Amino acid sequence: MRWIAICTVLIFPLLALGDDPGMPPSIQDVKKQHEAQFFKMAGVVSVGIGLDSEGNQAIIVGLDRTRPETESSIPATLEGYPVVVQTIGTIRAQ
Repeated sequence: MRWIAICTVLIFPLLALGDDPGMPPSIQDVKKQHEAQFFKMAGVVSVGIGLDSEGNQAIIVGLDRTRPETESSIPATLEGYPVVVQTIGTIRAQ
């Protein structure tokens, strides 16, 4: 019985490490949280994850064409991750 108590005291805190509210969200979580908001903007045809010009992970927002109004309303960063806007053209299913 004593071993169970010792294991409980030692193991449960280790299991909770992944739930630390002080840890920043992953880029996948940030993308998922904000992509619906991006798709409501005029001309946004894709939201993905890629690399910025410095090789850092970034959220990539694809536009159908140059759209200054949309581009100016997209933040440069989201929760610490850079956001890159690219003009990629219209996407069509094949």
